[in-house]
Amino acid sequence: MAGEVYQAQVIRNFFDTITGTDRNLTRIYMCVISLAKLRMEPPEQVTLLLDQLRRSKQKRELSVDILDYVCSAAMDLDLTVVQTAFGVKEISAMAEEFSSISLDSL
Repeated sequence: MAGEVYQAQVIRNFFDTITGTDRNLTRIYMCVISLAKLRMEPPEQVTLLLDQLRRSKQKRELSVDILDYVCSAAMDLDLTVVQTAFGVKEISAMAEEFSSISLDSL
């Protein structure tokens, strides 16, 4: 479970980096490699990712393969673990909290 929490945080940092104003390739590189290490990817996969990152630096645009890898990693995560990691509650749990409020307490 802890590994998935870390993966979720790395993925969030990756997307914050690529959608933010400071699209630093070093941060993207660190996110991708950290994610690969957390997922215990084989050396061949890590080499492929490093190659795609080098090509991205040369072309000055992020490789689709990198985006595909991070998106597939995000899809593999258990949703409840990700929600717990970021403090997101399910709608049914929030509805129970609101239904327990008394109008007299307002």
